[in-house]
Amino acid sequence: MEFLGTLFVSLAILVMILLLATAAQRLLGVRFGALRTFLAAMVAWGLAQPMLTPVIASFGPVDPDTTPDAGALGLLLLIAMCMVLIPMVILVLAEALVPPGSVPGPLEVLRSLRGRLRRARRYSQITRIAFRHGLGPYLRGRGESLEDRSGKVRLARSLREALDDGGVTFVKLGQVLSTRRDLLPAEFIDELGRLQDHVAPAPWERVEPVLAAGLGGPVEEVFAAFDRTPLAAASIGQAHTARLHTGENVVVKVRRPDIERVVAQDLDIVRRLAATLESRTRWGRALGLRDLAEGFATAIREELDFRVEAANMAAVAASGSGGVTYPEPFPALCSEQVLVMRRLSGGPVTAATSEQGPALARDLLDCLLRQILVEGVFHADPHPGNLMLLDDGTLGLLDFGSVGRLDGSVRSALQRFLLAMNRQDPLGVTDALLEVVPRPEEIDEAALERALGQFMARHLGPGMDSVQMFTDLFKIVSEYGLSIPPEVAAVFRALATLEGTLVRLSPGFNLIGEARAFAGRYLAERAGPESVKEAVGQELAALLPMLRRLPRRVERIASAAEHGRFSLNVRLLADDRDRRYVTGLVHQVLLTVLGATAGLMAVLLLGIEGGPIVVGTTSLYQLLGYNLLVIASIMVLRVLALIFRRPRDQDRHRD
Repeated sequence: MEFLGTLFVSLAILVMILLLATAAQRLLGVRFGALRTFLAAMVAWGLAQPMLTPVIASFGPVDPDTTPDAGALGLLLLIAMCMVLIPMVILVLAEALVPPGSVPGPLEVLRSLRGRLRRARRYSQITRIAFRHGLGPYLRGRGESLEDRSGKVRLARSLREALDDGGVTFVKLGQVLSTRRDLLPAEFIDELGRLQDHVAPAPWERVEPVLAAGLGGPVEEVFAAFDRTPLAAASIGQAHTARLHTGENVVVKVRRPDIERVVAQDLDIVRRLAATLESRTRWGRALGLRDLAEGFATAIREELDFRVEAANMAAVAASGSGGVTYPEPFPALCSEQVLVMRRLSGGPVTAATSEQGPALARDLLDCLLRQILVEGVFHADPHPGNLMLLDDGTLGLLDFGSVGRLDGSVRSALQRFLLAMNRQDPLGVTDALLEVVPRPEEIDEAALERALGQFMARHLGPGMDSVQMFTDLFKIVSEYGLSIPPEVAAVFRALATLEGTLVRLSPGFNLIGEARAFAGRYLAERAGPESVKEAVGQELAALLPMLRRLPRRVERIASAAEHGRFSLNVRLLADDRDRRYVTGLVHQVLLTVLGATAGLMAVLLLGIEGGPIVVGTTSLYQLLGYNLLVIASIMVLRVLALIFRRPRDQDRHRD
């Protein structure tokens, strides 16, 4: 019997705590976590007796033998509201001091601890690499002055060697930085451009399980022959030659074992460093390091997924650029870890003769410019290692892990930029450039136009240096506060890499002249009868529905104006989201006004002396004042809960 009594009391207390939690959350009008609300109600239940006993005693002695009247009911209402008020205060304080999600759960703490340990080991390894290559003083901010060129060269060499030792992620980061002439001095660009992505191949014992998992079966069942000695090896994967059962010779590219975990860890470090620098430094915010890091991470993740490379290969091959051949993927055999493609027959492009070089260079330039300006999908890393001289004397383009994509608006702006450069039109170049890059709020367009005009006068002549041309163009972009988007930076990276490749193919190759010749040919193609006819047809097809409705609309407007019925109707707050926002603001204002009014009335009532005694020694005015004071507190807490919650909700919507 005693056990049943204890159980009944425990259940009653649990029900009361749940009622307190429900009432507190409903009155605050904000959804809290179930655990947080229940704990607040439990704490409130424990605090209720020691906190409310002095309050009840202040009303004076109450005769238990008398019949409860309105005063006793008022006191009971006050006690009930005070009990609900306690968990509300706890929840609002917790919302302000310990926002939801700021204190992780046990599993999150364990995972975070493991991640911190892994990051700490990697940080330690990276720090040792940096100190080994002489970067320690610069990390502490005590490095030598970089005003002279020799100091810049030494630091650039040390940085390149440290990135090379850091592994695949940092090698790729250095390669990306080597294209950002708007961010780094020329000494760093030249040195980082020497970063190589060649490493020792992984042993067959570790590669074979990755192949079997990616192919969905043993290597011997999928291929009629397979060479276990790698044809080539890089930091992300290595390539093997093989033959299918149907007789086709193929190249099998397999991802290095466990590389995804290492890259994910390094990318996490890069993102954290970028976020820290952007939040703590002015130059980090100006460069938008957080967005740059996210774009870099996205590009690396795409390179790790060979299905993306197979799709890139098919997309570039669909452009059908003449003079260049692409390997054909076998989609049925491609997976995230394995890429199988047809093997091209030929040798290194450096084997081209001096007679073949100019034609090959011209074909490669024409191919890449068409990919960039016409197709919008282009090979972003056309260095000599990704080129082959095929047996038929044409070029083969390999390795589509790094591919750039441009939408129609960017391609159109780049086309206008190139055509205006060909005409040496500073106004047209300025307008096209401001469409390619994000337009700053304040810019001196006249000064930018003059700078671009001087730039073209210096560089658009015979025998000019295309590398210096890119450097000067980036200087102009930087001086006028223009920020180059990652996809456009990939275009300049590809063109800068292409320039070195073209010189290797054909020493003395005039990149500027040939690019202007391409612009002339492209302009001629666009100005041809068929192209003009097609463009006019497309524009008319888009305008035809509007042109058919235009006469009727003009007639209606003229008729309404003639009969005095022409009016303009503007609907404010037509969007439901705007209405909800305004309604929420009005509710908060009303709650604040009502809470302040109730509090003021409570103070006035508590200050009135006399009046009928209703409970103990407490008058009716005082009892009403106490109740109004609790009601005012509830309203104020509701407003505060909404205020503390709303900024995080807005941040979440922005994310």
